[in-house]
Amino acid sequence: MSASGGSKAIIAAFLANVGIAIAKFAAWAISGSSSMLAEGVHSLADSGNQLLLLLGNKRAQQPADAAHPFGYGRVRYVYAFVVAIVLFSVGGVFSIYEGIAKIREPHMLEMWWLPLAVLVIAIVLESFSLRTAVRESRPLKGRRSWGRFIKESKAPELPVVLLEDFAALVGLTIAFFGVGLTVLTGNGLFDGIATVVIGVLLIVVAFVVGIEVKSLLVGEGASDEDVAKIEAALVDSKDVGRVIHMKTLYLSPDEFMVGAKIDVNPLATMSEVSVIVNLAERRVRRAVPAAKVIYLEPDIYLDPNADTPSTSSIVMLSSD
Repeated sequence: MSASGGSKAIIAAFLANVGIAIAKFAAWAISGSSSMLAEGVHSLADSGNQLLLLLGNKRAQQPADAAHPFGYGRVRYVYAFVVAIVLFSVGGVFSIYEGIAKIREPHMLEMWWLPLAVLVIAIVLESFSLRTAVRESRPLKGRRSWGRFIKESKAPELPVVLLEDFAALVGLTIAFFGVGLTVLTGNGLFDGIATVVIGVLLIVVAFVVGIEVKSLLVGEGASDEDVAKIEAALVDSKDVGRVIHMKTLYLSPDEFMVGAKIDVNPLATMSEVSVIVNLAERRVRRAVPAAKVIYLEPDIYLDPNADTPSTSSIVMLSSD
């Protein structure tokens, strides 16, 4: 599911947004509603975002080469970050600009029933899109809350689609009330206010997406649960005394690297150390399959509080 980047949810969202965008632009052209224009741009931006996510997922599958020895998995984070920028610039800023213009020069809507009908249809379609994203996300979410899932997920596509669909539903509801109040009161000011609120909503969502993806771009380590499993697997042998030091780093949403120093018997031969390391790597991969790149450095643990090194340590050091 993670390897596919939630492609089913992305495609469902893309198809829904393309259809919705066409209907919204048609309703705007006929009625003159700025909320419909803002929502049309929003759906158009979302459609482009879903194409970017699919493109990023495809490019991430390129095999590793000399220039990128760990592969191209992290390119998915780059495309997800571009999505946040598109949401901010195309969706949010444009909506606020259009809304302010409508507030300054409000006017009544023509064929007021058309934008309301389009908004109702769009709400239904976006609900199906969100339902698909939720269904695709549940196996990965587990027992975590939705907030924790979005924050902790290493695959950016599903959280991005979830946030986009949620923002789309909220934006559609805001637009519906804005157009409805304009029709009931005869004052186009409400349509402009709704447009500005939609723009602010999009900027907030873009900000959240940007923060989460930025953390992945900088480099995140494995979860505490996976770290505990790795440590337990490493010391699950009488040949490994303890884990002296360990770091992890996600190379893509589906795999991470493990680098660790492990305490081994200082009297072990090189052949024995090689077997110890290989068996330790095998235990780690069995316990946490996502730990696909493992570098283990055999070492000797020296108690930092001890006045002098242990006898076994002195033997090893003198042999160096």
